[in-house]
Amino acid sequence: MAIQCSGAVGECSGTGGHEAHPTESAPDPSPPARLVPLLALACGSSVATVYFAQPLLVTLGERFALDSGLLGAIVTVTQLGYAAGLLSLVPLGDLFDHRRLVTGQLGLLSLALLAAGLAPGVAALLGALAVVGLLAVVAQTMVAAAATLTPPARRGRAVGTVTGGIVTGILLARAAAGVLADLAGWRAVYLVSAGVTAVLALLLRHVLPSGSPSTGVREESYGRLVASTVTLFVRHPLLRIRGALALLVFASFSTLWSGVAQPLSAPPWSLSHTAIGAFGLAGAAGAGAAGVAGRWNDRGLAQRTTGIGLALLALSWLPIALTRQSLWALAIGAVLLDFAVQAVHVTNQTLIHAVQPDAGSRIIGGYMVFYSAGSSLGALGSSLAYATAGWPAVTALGTSFSLAALLLWATTRRMSLASV
Repeated sequence: MAIQCSGAVGECSGTGGHEAHPTESAPDPSPPARLVPLLALACGSSVATVYFAQPLLVTLGERFALDSGLLGAIVTVTQLGYAAGLLSLVPLGDLFDHRRLVTGQLGLLSLALLAAGLAPGVAALLGALAVVGLLAVVAQTMVAAAATLTPPARRGRAVGTVTGGIVTGILLARAAAGVLADLAGWRAVYLVSAGVTAVLALLLRHVLPSGSPSTGVREESYGRLVASTVTLFVRHPLLRIRGALALLVFASFSTLWSGVAQPLSAPPWSLSHTAIGAFGLAGAAGAGAAGVAGRWNDRGLAQRTTGIGLALLALSWLPIALTRQSLWALAIGAVLLDFAVQAVHVTNQTLIHAVQPDAGSRIIGGYMVFYSAGSSLGALGSSLAYATAGWPAVTALGTSFSLAALLLWATTRRMSLASV
């Protein structure tokens, strides 16, 4: 049965007119009960490696003699590596056994983190962080694996759980990095993460089921498989629209979290690494949106979830604008922003995977290129804005990204789509 999308982008229905998932049969047997929570933990740990530098930017700038306008380059180079990995590595999830692919990438990621922790100079650090970003895309391979291994009726909740782990990892990365940096220096952040990643690789090797891709996918060459990622996005408007939403939403997200270390480390606050990273704990409260959004998506409320999330994202910048006057305002804004981002992100991933489940890894990989581009844009834009006009300019930038996402959703939600 074809999935029809009409009346609103992303609200797909069969002949009954209600939003539904495709009717492909569920995997049999079901995956181990402990698999999804372990994947959530591993995803969070992996993607956190991309964000460790954010509360350390001022320290890294001093250590490697970078001025404030260039601090965003530390985050940007990692995100560029991430984008390259999304296009070159994530599609392999449709070609190779998930267990071998996931554990192999985790092992290599551990080595890249070790190199970052031992980097003698800025060139070595940036090179190691680019490789960290490249390999951290294993998190998206694990999202695709969770979606593939879970029956359609529970897929939204599974994706929500794993995505919640990713977002919690991103946010707690700041707190963990701050504490470790204050206790043992910035290098300890990457060295400890290298050890944790290696342990998770061993655990997943014992828990993750082996599985082969479908015959048609297995017979494709790697080049055609990667090229088909672009073809999928050309063919399906839903993928392009949800990708554009991801770019704008994560540009707003990165504008806050890549820029906030500078005003918090300066007077009147002059906070330590630990205190700056602790604001990630406030934001982590918003990660609960991932599970809520997953349940709403299973009930066919994708458009409602998207609209509420984008409205909250725009509103979150009102208290964030008061960061120089009140840390409580920043905490409230961070909770709202992270809740909104996760609600939209889970909705996006659930909907796009349903477009063509046997190409789940390629679709999620292509979608996350938009995510990575938005994160890079927000990181670089926030550092340049702060260097130019301070926190008000950063706030204006983040608000602009949020309003652009809301406008995009409002103008495309009634677009009629053919069968996808």
